[in-house]
Amino acid sequence: MQKPTSADDELCEAASAVLVRAHDSRQHRVAVAARGTSGAIYTGLSLSTARVNVCAEPTAIANARMAGEDAVDTIVAVGLDPADVPIVINPCGVCRELVPNFGDSIRVIVSDGGEVGVVSPADLLPIPWVRARSYD
Repeated sequence: MQKPTSADDELCEAASAVLVRAHDSRQHRVAVAARGTSGAIYTGLSLSTARVNVCAEPTAIANARMAGEDAVDTIVAVGLDPADVPIVINPCGVCRELVPNFGDSIRVIVSDGGEVGVVSPADLLPIPWVRARSYD
């Protein structure tokens, strides 16, 4: 696991600011910040209802794509700890499959037992799911 850079810290702060501003324990529990290859930061927020849950990672990636980014360079998700302080959390299984599709060498900021660092998608999902054949 690589050490975070000051740019990574800035990304964590951007996601934390969104979560503090928009947190609602029923609707918005996770915020994400993604840095596009241009250097711009895009944020996203989880969306939850009694029937549907959408992770924050796809909303941040969608915001980056809508702004014209070709790819995402770095991404981080944050949630609130029991004292309502934002902390880095790890992507769920679905997002571990989704995120690598939007950047060839994307960096993922994670927490390993409270130690924050940067890993590659291959570190998160070493044996990814693939189709047995294409149906296109």
